[in-house]
Amino acid sequence: MHIAAVVLSLVLALAMLGSGVMKLIRNPRIVASMEKVHVTPPQMIVLGLLEVAATVGLVVGLWWTPLAIAAAIGSVVYFAGAVVAHLRAHDRDLQGAVVLLALSVATLVVLLLA
Repeated sequence: MHIAAVVLSLVLALAMLGSGVMKLIRNPRIVASMEKVHVTPPQMIVLGLLEVAATVGLVVGLWWTPLAIAAAIGSVVYFAGAVVAHLRAHDRDLQGAVVLLALSVATLVVLLLA
């Protein structure tokens, strides 16, 4: 696998792991952000688990590229949905979702080209 694909996959995996764990442990800052976009506590658990699953997919995908590609596609969809949720709720605090969406897209593109 190309070095850029490995680096981007690991950076995205770390970002998603951090985000997912913060949702699962109900970090007050994350809970407040989720409440702004009308995400319930049970939904937050599901979202956190999805992020942790994508992390696993990206890391295992270092050895089996199709899994990394699938995880990156899932990440793009996940963060596109996060951006839409913030926009629909008129929440201006969407920088994190936009940055992670851009990182997900970059990772997917590099994985597809590698």
